[in-house]
Formats: sequence, C-alpha cells, structure tokens
Amino acid sequence: MLYPLKFKPILKDKIWGGQKLKTIFGRDFGNLPNAGESWDLSGVEGNESVVINGSLAGNNLSELLEVYMGDLVGDAVYERYGNQFPLLVKVIDANDALSIQVHPDDEMAAQRHNSLGKTEMWYLLDADEHASLISGFVSEMDKETYLKSVEDNTLESLLRSYDVQKGDVFFMPAGRVHAIGKGCLIAEIQETSDITYRIYDFNRVDSHGNHRELHTDLAVDAIDFSYVENAKIKYSLKTNEPSNVVDCEHFTTNVLPVEGVVERNYSLLDSFVILMGVEGDLELQWNGGVETLKMGETILIPAMIENITLKSQNKGKVLEVYIRNKK
Repeated sequence: MLYPLKFKPILKDKIWGGQKLKTIFGRDFGNLPNAGESWDLSGVEGNESVVINGSLAGNNLSELLEVYMGDLVGDAVYERYGNQFPLLVKVIDANDALSIQVHPDDEMAAQRHNSLGKTEMWYLLDADEHASLISGFVSEMDKETYLKSVEDNTLESLLRSYDVQKGDVFFMPAGRVHAIGKGCLIAEIQETSDITYRIYDFNRVDSHGNHRELHTDLAVDAIDFSYVENAKIKYSLKTNEPSNVVDCEHFTTNVLPVEGVVERNYSLLDSFVILMGVEGDLELQWNGGVETLKMGETILIPAMIENITLKSQNKGKVLEVYIRNKK
C-alpha cells in the first residue's frame, strides 16, 4: 500500500554554493566543501530519489513508478509521462550569484537532448539583505542587440533585476533569461530536466583556474526576447486556504498557510501532490497513519490518497504542487 513518501536529499556542490543547507536544514554534506543544491525529489536519470520512510525505504522513484504507475502519479499523468516522473524539486543556496542562463522549451529540448524542457518557479525561503535576482530584459529586445551585448561583455545592463525577500515568488517559463543572485535561499519547482544553457558567468574560474563552459550558440535560439513588465508573482494569503501562485501546463503551485487543522481533498485531481514545508513544523495525517513535515522537507502524496489533514501547533506554511490535467 502506498503512503506519503519522503526521500533522501541529493546534495550538489557548486562553485556558488554555501552552507545554509547545513546550518538551516541540517543536511549532511559529507566531504563536499559546500552545497549549492539539494535535489529533494528527482526522477532525473542517475539522480533518482530514494525513499527513506516506511516499508518502501530503499526503493527509488523510478522503481516505484514502474510498479505503481497511476496509483502513484495519477492515471492521466502516467498516460502523459509514462515512467518519467515529471517534476524536480530543489532547494538552492546561492552564496554567490549563479550564471546568467536560459532553458529550452519542450520542443527544443526533445529535438536537441531527447528531454523535457525546463519551465520552473522560485519561492524565496529566505533572502539576505540586498539580495536580488534577474528575470528577463529591461525592455523589448532583439537578437542582434543581445548578441552584441554578449560580445561586448555588457549583457548585465540589458537584464531586469529584482530585489527579493522571503515569500517572493517568480515564474520562469522556458526561454526567459534569468539568474539567481547572491544571498537567495530558494525552493525551485521545475520540469524534470537538467538542461541549462549558460550565457555569462561573471568571468569566474573554478579551483583549477578554468572558466565554466558557455553555451552562447545554443542559447540564442532558445531565448524569448519579449519584455515582461513584472516577473514577480503578486498573491495574497488567507489562513488555511490555498493561494494559487503558478498554474501552467507543467505544474500548479499553491501557497498554503496552516494554523490548527486543514483538510485537503485531492480526489478530483488525478495527480500526485507534492508538499514542501516552507515555514514551521506540521503533522500530516491520512487514512493509513501520521507523518511529520518540517520546514525544508518535501513529501510526495501518491495519487491514490485522496484526503489528508495538516496540523500545525503554531504557524506553518507549505507549497502544494500537482499537475492540473487537461479536460
């Protein structure tokens, strides 16, 4: 019988990574000097998440999909994606700025890489004072102006920067040029893809003195040059009610503040649900038992579980993620 599943985080050292995944969330880096990313729910080949709770502990996500299929992800989701789990959930600690980059959409990624594209969203778990990020251009752009700025090393002047704080949400469709800035601690929900076209990396070098590879030629055809007036998602919160922040073909995400008891009915979704704790500690109840959900933890609710109850002694908050199937 399936039940809410927790997975062992997969830690990734990055040239820009820091220590917050250890100091805030208690994650063990092992021998890594830092951890820029924690892949908390992943079906990426070679990086499949492994269950750490209950009777299925030791099984990875791909193995579960092969056995449980629609019971795990929903019949409509399984019909659409097969044995590929469609979403990747990360926590990102940017101790320094990430590269300026762009991701291909599904069509381009399929043609070039036999992969899904990478549309993503960011939820600011925390932000240092003066932290910022980049999303899109400061005005309508064209390919010629863009390429000249890359050649002249003036690309940053064409990009829109946003000051950020805890709780901010940004939606990043495939094709939008972006970069996470220094001091951002981010929960990232994205399509299952590890394809990044790096455009500019601030002339950094690694421990061996080498510059990281840039993908200028691949990136230019992937970029959406249109202007977006405000990439920051506006939303308001109401206790014990989900507030929708992203609703696209790839995933839907709600922010749900919890005080006391909240009951959630997922019977009409025909999709798995991912819950990620972003504030406080919660208790999750379902018809088969009880599980905890602490800040920074991610739980996968199988599609066959139609009702859950969330409890918080103080104030908790979760991201609630699923796939809204086409009618």
